[in-house]
Amino acid sequence: MPTEPAHTLEDLVKHLGRYPDQAFLFVREGLSYAAERVHGEETPIQRQLHEYLAGQQMDWHDLIAKYHAGQLPEPVVEAIDAAGGVEKLNRHVTGRELCWGLRDYALGRWGMLARVVLESWNIRCSRDFGRIVFGFIDLNMMQKQPEDTIEDFDEVYSFAEAFDEPFRAGLLDNEPPPEAEE
Repeated sequence: MPTEPAHTLEDLVKHLGRYPDQAFLFVREGLSYAAERVHGEETPIQRQLHEYLAGQQMDWHDLIAKYHAGQLPEPVVEAIDAAGGVEKLNRHVTGRELCWGLRDYALGRWGMLARVVLESWNIRCSRDFGRIVFGFIDLNMMQKQPEDTIEDFDEVYSFAEAFDEPFRAGLLDNEPPPEAEE
């Protein structure tokens, strides 16, 4: 079965046509930040299994199904068991979690200029983060869970409130407001 050639950042920029390459790099870096914030630091075993999935063109659901069906090579099964089982491996973040992680990542990186930087890249609402993520998914550069939709990114927060209010209030914490949590 022939495999599709790997896509590049340039392919992704052309595919969506509305965001510069810096926007995609930011979202990719911010995804790692959000996953670490939600799940903790990635372990070496998780990294190895992630590489295995990429090499086999599998996602976490495939891995779990093959694990339970006894269809994985013994070293992979041993790695999964050593990591605490398949339930502890998936480092998925929801669209909402990613949006809040990207907000905090941007504020930590650019402070009061975060909104200005994002808007200079045509990122003006949380749905734009979803468009970028689903651009990665469209080109098989990122995977999604079956229940993930672009609507998960709709109206997570207003940029004015999320990026400006922490400075107006004179405080900047890295926690989303209570009403934003699920």
